Amino acid sequence: MSDVASYAVRDGIAVITMNNPPVNGLGNALRAALMDGLNKADADPAVKAAVIIGSARFFSGGADIREFNQKRLPPDLPDVNDRQDAMRKPLVAAIGGFALGGGLELALGCHYRVAAPKSQLGLPEVKLGILPGSGGTQRLPRIIPMAEAVRLMTTGAMLPVEKAKEYGLIDEIVQGDLLEGALAFTKTKIGKPLPRIRDRKAQLEGDPKAFFAQVREQVAKESKGYPAPLEIVACAEAAASKPFDEGRKEERERFNKLVTGSESKALRHMFFAERQTSKIPDVPEDTPVRELKKAAVIGAGTMGGGIAMNFANAGIPVTLIDMNQAAVEKGLGTIKKNYAATVSKGRLKQEDMDKRMALIKPSTELPADADIFIEAVFERMDVKKDIFGKLDRVAKPGAILATNTSTLDVNEIAASTKRPQDVIGTHFFSPANVMRLLEVVRGKRTDKSVLATTMKLGKTLKKVPVVSGVCDGFIGNRMLEKYGQQSLFLLDEGATPQQVDAAMAKFGMAMGPFTMYDMAGNDIGWEIRKRRYQERPDFVYSKIADRICEQGRFGQKTGKGFYKYEAGNRKPIPDDEVQKLLDAYRAEIKVKPRQISDQEIVERLIYALVNEGAHILEEGIALRASDIDMVYLTGYGFPAYRGGPMFYADSVGLDKVLKSIQSFQKGYQGAQWKPAPLLVKLAKEGKRFNP
Repeated sequence: MSDVASYAVRDGIAVITMNNPPVNGLGNALRAALMDGLNKADADPAVKAAVIIGSARFFSGGADIREFNQKRLPPDLPDVNDRQDAMRKPLVAAIGGFALGGGLELALGCHYRVAAPKSQLGLPEVKLGILPGSGGTQRLPRIIPMAEAVRLMTTGAMLPVEKAKEYGLIDEIVQGDLLEGALAFTKTKIGKPLPRIRDRKAQLEGDPKAFFAQVREQVAKESKGYPAPLEIVACAEAAASKPFDEGRKEERERFNKLVTGSESKALRHMFFAERQTSKIPDVPEDTPVRELKKAAVIGAGTMGGGIAMNFANAGIPVTLIDMNQAAVEKGLGTIKKNYAATVSKGRLKQEDMDKRMALIKPSTELPADADIFIEAVFERMDVKKDIFGKLDRVAKPGAILATNTSTLDVNEIAASTKRPQDVIGTHFFSPANVMRLLEVVRGKRTDKSVLATTMKLGKTLKKVPVVSGVCDGFIGNRMLEKYGQQSLFLLDEGATPQQVDAAMAKFGMAMGPFTMYDMAGNDIGWEIRKRRYQERPDFVYSKIADRICEQGRFGQKTGKGFYKYEAGNRKPIPDDEVQKLLDAYRAEIKVKPRQISDQEIVERLIYALVNEGAHILEEGIALRASDIDMVYLTGYGFPAYRGGPMFYADSVGLDKVLKSIQSFQKGYQGAQWKPAPLLVKLAKEGKRFNP
């Protein structure tokens, strides 16, 4: 029949087997093959029914999203669904593994559905900024309760096969061989009336108007910045109020609007960018990796404890080490408290917490048998070099020696050992047991097997590992420094912390810079600036942050920072004392405050990230622009629906970004704005950072 599907007849039943690995994506070729199979089965008098089946792991993962915004060859999936609706013989979907998106829509177009145990069904299109575009929003609420259908479609959640059977979405759960079970089930349906989901009414009790008003309010609250969830609600309402074909037409119109929108393009960029991070040009996929059976984390503070939790969560025994027993016990107590909080919320079973705690061994000594050591102590070069000198003497040959430094030179740390090839940076983000980003810092002498092993470990720990070269601050913090520099200059010129934070929150950042500084601790930035004043006198800072710190205003931990905080409450409250400090500092530097627009705030902060990102790309510190985007999407609260700083710049147009930067060069502290040569080149050529 074709390379992506096969057709066979068994006891009068046509079997159409999808074979388009890895997920049976419904690309052009597979859609055409399905259409051919359905036509053949319906036209053959010897065929009494038909079964569509995929692999054991994937019935179908849905549309091939690489085809979006490209010319799609007929038949499209709605055409295949029309052919399913016109079938004169029983059509059964035999679901093994996952039926997602268009895969579930294909199954919903069949008269019956059987599934293997542990199968999962879902319409996760919302995660790509779109909605189910081939009848999913119309068929699903006709076979399962409307409230559940809306929940599944607006969150992208999975529906376990047992629940699907309860709803009647699955007719039978097949034990044993799925195809044999599907054939046996199909034989019982031959000659009987053909039930079509499209002919049913939506499953909604009570007043539809009141139901959708409540749902719309709830979804709007939960989907800030994302248009797709509310479009899904509108389609679901059409399923309840209009004939099937009218509702389907509305669904298609709303789908087409979303698929060409910036949010969907950004989310699809994020989808592909995450898969790109593990591709390292000079490290082939078959590079040998080292076995990591035991880990050790040095430093039992907040960061070290969070890193240890990652290993325990992955089932890897880990030794948690600190200078004295009291420090280790304190760290262990914090870990226990964190797990207990997760148990109390019902997200972890007590027995699983106990298993994880049992994998964490407290110690004041470095274990000789660890396969990987991760140092997570105070951010000072002398302290780190001392630890790596000790590790060099204690660690077994072949053990990976990793540093959690966020800014320091990994090559210098590696030079304090006789095995620099085994040294690598593993920059976790706080809280380490929650944040997805892992910057993997490759030293100039890091062995390829160490890099490959660490990237694999990142995925085992359920992180998004992104490779960075060695430079001050690596990718994320080096860019953040420019962002921070501009945020303080904005205060010099007349903005307030609350105005800057509000503008960035409206843009979609998880929080504004000054809320972030107060949360992280202003003293940390102060220490970095003191070092910068010595090392890089050319890098100019506003001194207002120093003035804040000189008053002991270190943020949430002291109850005062750029804001004030009430006891037990992390909500930032504007403080008149900060305004007085600002007024005094502006007078000191002889700057007359001016009105600053929110647009200028956003452009200066985001384009500061972009310009530094362009330098990082040009220097080869980041392998690709999408890696920089992943750093910011998974580690710095950049809004997913904007695709990361480099993708956002692409969507604005690099010529416009450059023009803005050139105008900033003429303003306050304009010498700090030097357009990156790569940005200038790409802007002139009409190109993008992300190809």
